[in-house]
Amino acid sequence: MAKLRTAAEDPVSYARNWKAKHQRPVIGSFPMNFPSEIVHAAGALPVVIQESRTPITEGRSMLAEFYCGYTRSVADQAAIGELDVFDGFVAADHCVQLLGAVDAIRYVRPEKTVHFAQFTSAMDDPWSKPRVDDRIGQLREEIESVSGKHFTPADLASSIKIFNKNRQLLREFYELRRSGRARITASEMQILVKSSMVMDIEEHTAILTRVRTELDIHPEPPENVVRLHLSGHFCHAPRPEILDVIEESGGLVVDDDLYAGFRYIATDMPEDGDPFEALSSWYMDRNLNAPCPTRVTNKVDWDTYLLSSLEVSRSVGVIVLMAKFCEPHMLYYPELRKALDAHGVPSLLIETEHEGLPVETLRTKMETFVERIRRQSSPVPA
Repeated sequence: MAKLRTAAEDPVSYARNWKAKHQRPVIGSFPMNFPSEIVHAAGALPVVIQESRTPITEGRSMLAEFYCGYTRSVADQAAIGELDVFDGFVAADHCVQLLGAVDAIRYVRPEKTVHFAQFTSAMDDPWSKPRVDDRIGQLREEIESVSGKHFTPADLASSIKIFNKNRQLLREFYELRRSGRARITASEMQILVKSSMVMDIEEHTAILTRVRTELDIHPEPPENVVRLHLSGHFCHAPRPEILDVIEESGGLVVDDDLYAGFRYIATDMPEDGDPFEALSSWYMDRNLNAPCPTRVTNKVDWDTYLLSSLEVSRSVGVIVLMAKFCEPHMLYYPELRKALDAHGVPSLLIETEHEGLPVETLRTKMETFVERIRRQSSPVPA
């Protein structure tokens, strides 16, 4: 876990050391739906760009304060040279704020390759899949140009299997946590997933296998705990201290749909057929397995998915983690809250920002929330 934690907390140093050791390119990608397999197949290291804990300095003059903490952090990292280790940057989709952050990279590091694949957000139209197929073709050309390596369908098929194995192993941890047979804290689970975003995937799988082997498994789940579901927080990982306070206040996180969580690993790629078709199929299927308000579809919606997830995990409350100024989440939240209220599910909204939160204020809110759930579930005296 120590090695995974180090990589998760300092992905730039990990990428720098990997590049020095292997003498191969490192390519940075942005949330939420970039297929890292295509970079791996080209012999480069795919790294999902993370929010830095460094206070924002140079980046303050590049993006307005009403941009979310993640995008302001990305701009700042580019401005102070932290992202110089990356040989190129790619994005499959983006919000307006992320577009501004990547434009900031273009401005301060014009020599770096930046490619927008721009997958579609409309998932049900007849042209949606062909459009994504076309973007996959363009993406392949860009990746090969940056990496200097032409890769074959067989190379990509091999990478798909490697990443699927890693996702499947991570989902085992989720299932053990949902069942209550393994005590995995929210911050530990975040380390497991976040480190997979930045490490050499085969190295990560090897370490993950060892962690799984040494994990304490209990025959019976604990009783009388307040089981909670964490929801939201697209693009970047919430700060570990927030996750720790949630559980120190009497709740037990048993499931989530966070980006640096189950959303990232929810969908495998098809291993049969054309591997390039598999990339676009994966993109289309992701919204069915973990719906997102940044996608437009008539088949599924986030609130129905969330209510179904609560039944599976037996969660009795929802903590909504919303990054400040995250427009897609802000616009959808009223619908989510309405659905939870209609089904009598207690929920608490916690708005996060790059500069951090007053921990004791958060602790008071969480303790009150957990106590409210306990009182609602207690039998009424005769």
